[in-house]
Amino acid sequence: MGAHRESSSSNLESGYASGASSASSLPQIVLTKEHLKFLNSTLNNLEPMDILRWCKIAFPNLYQTTAFGVSGLVTLDMLSKLQTETPSAPSIDAIFLDTLYHFQETLDLVEKTKVRYPNVNLHVYKPEGCSTAAEFEAKHGKELWKTNPDLYDWVAKVEPAQRAYSDLSVAAVLTGRRRSQGAKRESLEIIEVDEAGLIKINPLASWSFKQVEDYIRENNVPYNELLDRGYKSVGDWHSTEPVKEGEDERAGRWKGQAKTECGIHNKRSKYAQFLYEAEQKRQQEELAAALKKVELKEGNAEEIAA
Repeated sequence: MGAHRESSSSNLESGYASGASSASSLPQIVLTKEHLKFLNSTLNNLEPMDILRWCKIAFPNLYQTTAFGVSGLVTLDMLSKLQTETPSAPSIDAIFLDTLYHFQETLDLVEKTKVRYPNVNLHVYKPEGCSTAAEFEAKHGKELWKTNPDLYDWVAKVEPAQRAYSDLSVAAVLTGRRRSQGAKRESLEIIEVDEAGLIKINPLASWSFKQVEDYIRENNVPYNELLDRGYKSVGDWHSTEPVKEGEDERAGRWKGQAKTECGIHNKRSKYAQFLYEAEQKRQQEELAAALKKVELKEGNAEEIAA
């Protein structure tokens, strides 16, 4: 793929330079709309392993983001095989967002995969300033996912993800999203570029749940024990349920709520607006507190004068 200076052409898709702030020797990645369309139409005809093989040489500072769901585990296994195939090629590190509310089965799976894939460097990010659920609740209150779901998504997932991308100078990420998962993912492309310029690659976009499950069984890939109990998509324990017959794969996530994504794959502008409104509220509360303090002070002064 080409790496060139941004021109004045109006059809340029936002680009992102891998390690732009710390490794200026790396090329800037710029994908035009036509180039992106061509890549997606071509990659749609390839198997996930071939897509991953291409990604490894096409994108600098490429990482895998994973919550150790079934798709992420397949990708992890494929990347491990590719590393054996070409040991001189750069390895792909993984990023795991530990919200502090994962099922114990998920955390056990993380340890199993570390043993199975010792060549994968795993970067774990938690909510800022918190190491345990108790610390999180002391800082943000109990059941924040109920009292303020947008704030919960921000502090538990979106902010840690953005911190990881910044710390690691991430240019592109591999995700486990698939069209067969339903909801907003039905029109998923292989390659997307978000409004911040982050390139997202969905190598298993065209696979069904059965294809993923078959791969896991046939290749003896470690998987979450909850899969055998009716769970098909596993997130936080407080917002995940088993899936019923005939339901979408992700129907067990946020059941009864008007949401299908945790925030990481939503438009960042939504969270920019959320932060703006939260800051406005904070400033109003500070102003109200200051005015009340002044009123109390004036009231005390009048009493003394009387």
